[in-house]
Amino acid sequence: MSFHIMKSYTIKLQKPGTKLEKKNQLAWLIANMAAEDWNLTKEISDMVGNRIIDNAGVAIAALNNKAVKIARAQAMKFENNSGSTLFGLDQNKKYDCQWAAWANAVAVRELDFHDNIMAKETCHPGDCIPTILAVAQQKNCNGEELVKAIATSYETQLRLSLSIALNPNRIDHVGHLGPAITSGLGKLLKLDTETIYQAIQWSAHTSVFTRQGRKGKLSSWKAYAPGLVGKNSIDAIDRAIRGDTSPSPVWEGDYGIVQILLKKISEEIKIQLPESNEPREGILNTFTKEHSAGYHGNSLIDLAFNMRKKIKDIKEIKKINIFTKEYTHIVMGSGSNDKEKYSPEASRETLDHSAMYIFAVALEDGEWHHEKSYAENRKKRKETIDLWNKIETFESDEWNKKYYDVSDPLQKAQGAKVEIILNNNNKVTGQLDYANAHPRGKTPFERKNYINKMKKLFKNIVEEKEEQRFLNLIDNLSNLNQDEVKRLNVNCKEGFLNLDNNKIKGIY
Repeated sequence: MSFHIMKSYTIKLQKPGTKLEKKNQLAWLIANMAAEDWNLTKEISDMVGNRIIDNAGVAIAALNNKAVKIARAQAMKFENNSGSTLFGLDQNKKYDCQWAAWANAVAVRELDFHDNIMAKETCHPGDCIPTILAVAQQKNCNGEELVKAIATSYETQLRLSLSIALNPNRIDHVGHLGPAITSGLGKLLKLDTETIYQAIQWSAHTSVFTRQGRKGKLSSWKAYAPGLVGKNSIDAIDRAIRGDTSPSPVWEGDYGIVQILLKKISEEIKIQLPESNEPREGILNTFTKEHSAGYHGNSLIDLAFNMRKKIKDIKEIKKINIFTKEYTHIVMGSGSNDKEKYSPEASRETLDHSAMYIFAVALEDGEWHHEKSYAENRKKRKETIDLWNKIETFESDEWNKKYYDVSDPLQKAQGAKVEIILNNNNKVTGQLDYANAHPRGKTPFERKNYINKMKKLFKNIVEEKEEQRFLNLIDNLSNLNQDEVKRLNVNCKEGFLNLDNNKIKGIY
């Protein structure tokens, strides 16, 4: 899939005392794109199906994790016979779409194991699917409407991510997810540009959070954030339909997001958007993970697998230097100056974003597992800790150029060069530009790979008959009728779900 260049728009910031025409505002341009209809292609429909499969796998595997149990317990307080389904529960049990979106989004995000965008901002566009699917089920939408809505959300998030970097200002990437989900919901419900415009501004305004949730002593915030943004987006759409307005212009205003929060943007903002009936192909420029770790760590895992074949005795390693781009160095590497990334007491949420831990464990084990690789007894092995502390990352001009100087998101190299220094001072080197599963990698993911990943995550949790029922729906995704969309869910084996949290009396 080649990266398609579209019509470019320049976003001008509003000066105090002046008025920015609505038609030139970023929110209006996105809303207009979402409101326009276009012809769905098989390639887009198939990829949306792949991502629904991917989300189901990672969500089901996480259903008994603490954050997911809490979110599910909350959602189950809001039964609605005309509502939406929850992962793991029978599809005949329905809950209010806002709360179904909340619980399902937490399940999808918990393992940090689904898809990505690589651009000025990195993010997980598949976070949109739980919210859009929940609303589709409650509002009696069909398969084509669902697919177009999801593709529209991916398009919005890709275009925002290509145009506006949030992380240099320590703003979390869900700042783009809110407007993306809202544009998808607008498309799903076939709303007009004005209504979508108002809702997008509201959701953009309520989707800005700091990146403190990704540094230091981490909680489960990363898992909850997309669900919260999804709830906000549903709220925004509902209010806009009822005639409510929103802070405007939310991005360009002199008190707006760009001028107040994104201080490091010095150049003009340009955004490219598809025109009229042009297919929304943004999803084809995104990709998923083969390994459950921050995406910048996926290529490191594959590289570690390659390099371990060249090491006779890991105990003979004196030092490991990882040369990579700035983002990997400061977010996942030693350049973060975050001691937690070297701590065996750190949470999974920290370790899956520690390049040093990821490389050490992959080098030792030659395999990666979404649970075993982060287990308490695994991360506290003395030999692992010793190796882990010998690893350091370095920012490399060469790798910066291979990533930051490239506009096509599929051409951006997010890998690294690794230098292993042995006790005898001999060096073993290796490098990998792309993770194996990447579209430009050694073994790019196809439908069969998505299914295989899902099956491994469903093991001992989902009956084979139920698994096949779900896949049969995906195979006919864009042709599903309203009732079939309502059954686009996965039920777990009886007794698997841990519902202990439901016994705790909260506010609801």
